Amino acid sequence: MVALSGNPRPGSRTSALAEEVADALAREALPGAAVTTVDLAEFAPEILAPEHPAADAALATLAAARIAVVATPVYKASYTGLLKAFLDLYPANGLLGVVAVPLVVSGGPAHALAGEVHLRPLLVELGATVPTRSLVVTEATLAEPAPVVADWLATAGPALARAAGVTGVAGAEARR
Repeated sequence: MVALSGNPRPGSRTSALAEEVADALAREALPGAAVTTVDLAEFAPEILAPEHPAADAALATLAAARIAVVATPVYKASYTGLLKAFLDLYPANGLLGVVAVPLVVSGGPAHALAGEVHLRPLLVELGATVPTRSLVVTEATLAEPAPVVADWLATAGPALARAAGVTGVAGAEARR
């Protein structure tokens, strides 16, 4: 289980939310799974450099995940340039076999479709399976996102478990 944050600010609320969602998914869909957090802000300058060992390690971590929460704030009606630059380092089908959860933090409901219109197609283009709607958390609910996450998980959890190949949630074996 990987929580990927595309927020350019280190230690952002987006990153904290991605971890919270990944932890909830691990509890519900992949009991016992460890959550690895990748915060792109920690090595952002390296992503555009010719050599990028930290980015390469993060790419490998994400590609090996059974389920990945891919989180971004909405900037100018879409995902961040940092997230795009990172994901552009993958070859075609670089996320094949990964079940991805698009997670969008938006200023308000006007940007609620950013995950569906922009982030989902990018993840699918990279070969990820995206079996559920994007999880959207607005600024108004960001201080206490647990109810929004719980409601989303109640609907999306079974589809995510099926897509990740978890037949019996209790005792399910996790790749990551």
